[in-house]
Amino acid sequence: MAGDSGTSEQEGRRAAVPLLLLLASGFAVPLLAVLAFSFMPPRTFGFFNTPTLENYETIFTGTSYISFLWSVALAIATVVLLALICYPIAYGLVRVFGRWSTFVTLLFTIPLFVSENIRLYGWVLFFIKNGVLLGTLKTYFGIETDSILFTLGAILLGMVYVYLPFMLFPMTLGIAMVPNDTRDAARDLGASRWQVFREVELPLSMPGILIGCLLTFVLAVGAIAEAKILGGQRIIPITHDIEIAFTYSQNWPLGAALAVLLMLLVGVLVLTVLWRFDLDQILGRR
Repeated sequence: MAGDSGTSEQEGRRAAVPLLLLLASGFAVPLLAVLAFSFMPPRTFGFFNTPTLENYETIFTGTSYISFLWSVALAIATVVLLALICYPIAYGLVRVFGRWSTFVTLLFTIPLFVSENIRLYGWVLFFIKNGVLLGTLKTYFGIETDSILFTLGAILLGMVYVYLPFMLFPMTLGIAMVPNDTRDAARDLGASRWQVFREVELPLSMPGILIGCLLTFVLAVGAIAEAKILGGQRIIPITHDIEIAFTYSQNWPLGAALAVLLMLLVGVLVLTVLWRFDLDQILGRR
């Protein structure tokens, strides 16, 4: 029996080799190509050049750090706002719909079947001067006010709207993992409603909260459409600088260097969060 088990394990490993090769070619190889390009001389389009740090020197001596700060600040603000918005919604969905809460939450993903740009331009029509909102207020109520378009508030609104499903779905799954018997046992032991939430519900739902926050942050830090469409490019995120370097400027090495620094920044922040939280303990593995 032990020999059969060992043979099956070896066969499983061999069967996994094609999948590992596919992941390596589809994920690792492009990242390595970007990393190699970041050390090429500016405005070159090949790997057969002498490596240089000129692109990184250009970034650190220029103003690209402002774009980095805006991207990270907007991503953090989006995560905080969505955490405050989605947790009560997810909690209500679980308590009201019970085992059907996951299905109901999937309804929030329906907007994802429509292009993000189309949805954002819908908000432009809603907030533009004499548009749906301001036009209605002026025509029927005689109220004239300035539009929030092309402001920081409009960008945050767009990011919260776009990334809401990515926070809500993991949170709903996390809260649904909390057994009702555990809540009832805590109440029977004399715990108050706040104590039940703080000592039972919040810790047990932490995997969903953590996954939702990390997923939202990683997506939001690379956002570009919200700043372009709703912000009027008053705020330039780092992804805009990367796009300009790869397209209009035709400076691929500089764009690659910016992309590498963005990946390092996101990777360090995510790994720091994962290091501060013991995932094995949170997930109940020990």
